[in-house]
Amino acid sequence: MTRMRELIRLDNVVKRYGDLTVLDRVSLSVYEGEFLALLGPSGCGKTSLLGTIAGFLVPDEGTLTIDGRSVLADPPNLRPVNTVFQNYALFPHLTVFENVAFGPRRHGVRKQEITASVNESLALVSMEKMAHRYPSELSGGQQQRVALARAVVNRPKVLLLDEPMAALDLKLRKRMQIELKRLQERLGITFIIVTHDQEEALVMADRIAVMSNGVIEQVGTGEEIYASPNSRFVADFVGEANLIDCDVDGKGYLRSAKSDIALPYSVSDSGVSKATLMLRPESIHLGSSGDTPGYVSASGKVREVIYAGSLSRIYLCSEIVDELVVTRNASQAGWVAPSPGEIVSINWRQEDARVLPC
Repeated sequence: MTRMRELIRLDNVVKRYGDLTVLDRVSLSVYEGEFLALLGPSGCGKTSLLGTIAGFLVPDEGTLTIDGRSVLADPPNLRPVNTVFQNYALFPHLTVFENVAFGPRRHGVRKQEITASVNESLALVSMEKMAHRYPSELSGGQQQRVALARAVVNRPKVLLLDEPMAALDLKLRKRMQIELKRLQERLGITFIIVTHDQEEALVMADRIAVMSNGVIEQVGTGEEIYASPNSRFVADFVGEANLIDCDVDGKGYLRSAKSDIALPYSVSDSGVSKATLMLRPESIHLGSSGDTPGYVSASGKVREVIYAGSLSRIYLCSEIVDELVVTRNASQAGWVAPSPGEIVSINWRQEDARVLPC
């Protein structure tokens, strides 16, 4: 993504409910034309952050600007944003056309212009042939498309999406992820989506802000966050990860906390006594690497092999950690899955592991 100008800026935003702090000194920049995902578990503050941008929540501290102007005093209807809610919030007594036309009519747009803009918005989401149906006559995916058309008909500067695909089945959700990304690219509008689904964030977003306990842990592209997480939480939440607890010896080198086996990694902070070594399952190879330079080797006992479509997952108890998971392409030529109880050699390139704080 080509970085454009800053459109939204939050600085040290705090939101409290009594003794509970749901947003704790949150600072974030969102750029014009980008697709940003707010990703995290339930209760991490992502919906509160979205609500703050939308104007449904007023922060206790901090600043919020949109297009260079403070909007903290503006109610939701006066901010240049529209929101698509999880339940879509369509008017059941209005047709698809009337639902989409509701916003322009409230803004006093002329009838002829309303018809043109509604038809254009419905065409964007492939719903123009269902303009005269009612919400009860539509599927969940069709209702979502109508909600999107209603949100974009006024061409807001920012479209906020609060887990809009949570109610869809898995197959439809995956298809809608691609359609939503394509819609955002066609419109060029800044999209901000709240989700707890890390795959959804990786598929759609230009950048991801990973949240935990009211703070933003890390912001970056999906590739950056997956390959180079900056904390144990991010590594564990985004993708699948093997997290190996390690002690740090007097020279700064890591040793497995389970077996005291030395590992060729170190930390620069002399005051650190413990660290985490992260290994992605696809980075681990089964079978001896011999004395190949740059590889780290250990041994493990196979506990279970699970076939999961295109991938097989092998769970092992190793000498460096109680449980290690390895993934392999199930159709890879010449590869035979090990059997439960089998002792195998495990190895990985030294550069494929990452040292993280505990």
